[in-house]
Amino acid sequence: MNARTAPTGLELTGITLTYPDGTGRLTALDQVSLTVPAGTVTAVVGPSGSGKSSLLAVAATLITPDSGRVSIAGTDTTGLSRNELTTLRRGTVGIVFQQPNLLPSLTAAEQLQAMAHLDGRSPAKARGRALELLDAVGLATLAGRRPHQLSGGERQRVNIARALMNDPAVLLVDEPTSALDHERGAAVLELLTDLTHQRATATVLVTHDRSHLTAVDAIAEVHDGRLTTPATAGR
Repeated sequence: MNARTAPTGLELTGITLTYPDGTGRLTALDQVSLTVPAGTVTAVVGPSGSGKSSLLAVAATLITPDSGRVSIAGTDTTGLSRNELTTLRRGTVGIVFQQPNLLPSLTAAEQLQAMAHLDGRSPAKARGRALELLDAVGLATLAGRRPHQLSGGERQRVNIARALMNDPAVLLVDEPTSALDHERGAAVLELLTDLTHQRATATVLVTHDRSHLTAVDAIAEVHDGRLTTPATAGR
């Protein structure tokens, strides 16, 4: 499959997000700006409660910030309706959740095909796309297995492949290694980095684990809702 050639990826500009807290407001994100070009991985690190999950939710347009701008693949999401945001997410954003949450009755291929069904894709095209992606994540021979027949690392790979079914411009990944041992965690992060470069997605990887980040393109740190300037990761 040819990589996407458009240079645009994800841009967060001046994002401030607050939540009700008693009689006041708690600031979750404070004037956060972040640019993730297509074909690169930015890891967002920081302690629990620092604002990492809030940043991911805003980037996914699941939460509207108090102020600031979110741009996805060149589209400014400011002022879009709920239906318009849903359509944008479905066509341009892939989300890899911390837990795979695979449906126990479906095979690996069927997990992916279910996503394509939501977009009205024909069953034959969906099946072909699912098998292509399972091959890309190293699970071509396991397409007919159900979740209980897969290891934790294999289930996470299905989770990643599922997020790629709509050929997203932006891939948002939440703690993908939290339930994996060191070796499997390293393999999953290497896979995510390789797929990002091959498919020209703009990938944001939220993690508290810094041990596998030498292959990512940039690292940003969140502390008390503030984001430091991303640093180039070591290779």
